[in-house]
Amino acid sequence: MYACIYIRHATTANGHAVLLACASSISPLYDIPEARIALLDLRGLGKLFGTAEQIAAEIDKRAAAAGLIANVAIAANIDSAMAAARGITGITVIAAGDEGRVLASLPLTLLSPTEDVAETLQCWGIRTFGELAALPEKGVAERLGPEGLYLQKLARGWVRRPLIPHSDKFRFEDFIELEHPLELLEPLSFLLARLLNALCSRLADQALATNEIELRLDLEDGVEFVRKLSLPFANRDAAAFLKLLQYDLEAHPPTAPIVKVAVKLTPVEPRRLQSGLFIPQAPEAEKLELTLARLSAIVGEGNAGSPEVLNTHRPDAFRMVKFSANAKAESEGEGPVQLAMRRFRPPLPARVDAASGKPKRIAAKGVSGRIVAHAGPWRTSGEWWKQDAWDRDEWDVGLDNGALYRIFCDREGKWFVDANYD
Repeated sequence: MYACIYIRHATTANGHAVLLACASSISPLYDIPEARIALLDLRGLGKLFGTAEQIAAEIDKRAAAAGLIANVAIAANIDSAMAAARGITGITVIAAGDEGRVLASLPLTLLSPTEDVAETLQCWGIRTFGELAALPEKGVAERLGPEGLYLQKLARGWVRRPLIPHSDKFRFEDFIELEHPLELLEPLSFLLARLLNALCSRLADQALATNEIELRLDLEDGVEFVRKLSLPFANRDAAAFLKLLQYDLEAHPPTAPIVKVAVKLTPVEPRRLQSGLFIPQAPEAEKLELTLARLSAIVGEGNAGSPEVLNTHRPDAFRMVKFSANAKAESEGEGPVQLAMRRFRPPLPARVDAASGKPKRIAAKGVSGRIVAHAGPWRTSGEWWKQDAWDRDEWDVGLDNGALYRIFCDREGKWFVDANYD
């Protein structure tokens, strides 16, 4: 059995992509021979969807949900299903051997005959499938040749040919062109929600997810505004994607009114996890990503994430990178007890009594006392070719109140409290 979907009208901007997704959600073997037609191989789908009537109803339901107004036909061969879908409104199910009767009233233009054959049939007064099917085969062969015989077999529903499956990769992208430019982000959110819901639904139909969202906005001044969001986890939560885009647009608003909105999702395999029975439940990936986006909106982009040590000897040199939960703990169990250093950012200016070359007393904001123990100095310097080169002497000191600190003196002779030890 084969099915044909013929689009009469599409309410979505990218009807071809939606038709492709709708066909593939029903059967893995399908073809798109024309922009408005999809052919499906239904063999083996009875256990999944039921009878031919139930399969046709399911196809019609999914097409309507995707914004397609379509005719659906099911027949024992491809060409009969295609002719019925193009010529009969609604749902049509043709039983095997009944093709000629069902197709009899359809116009011959659906068979797309050549100009000469069409003119000859017109002169004979042959207008429908049934009239062509009723002609004697010998006379058709003598006057119309091989093409006439093939058209007669099509009209009778006798042609059998295999379905060559569609092989193009899916493209999960869609766009909306606006009649009037948008200047506010709030109405833009409604358009983004519409696009994301449709694209995520198509991802779900293919058992896929995405780890990258690309937003393209064509602005009124001719500039193309592009934002890309890379996700640490592959998922297909449209609501979470919308929130992430809203936070990103609030931090990086377009510079002019918007005339076109386009969204593209990069398809990847979904994340599959098997948690142990005795492992604590981790937060959902989507909620964690939204939380990080909210923190970035508060503290600024680049100030929330995971610290990464830079390849330099500069003290406290690191950068913030996007959080990834793939990092594993390097140690298990209890290790040797170590001191924890808590840095002051920026370092605290201090007054240090070091008349003899060694620090004796210190006074800074929240830090004061006599130094009873010290270690150092350790001289560090580097990157002299840059504007922010460093050159300083570092000391670890213990005060008479039991507190431990890291202090340093820079090249200008100024003292700072760099960190304290727990």
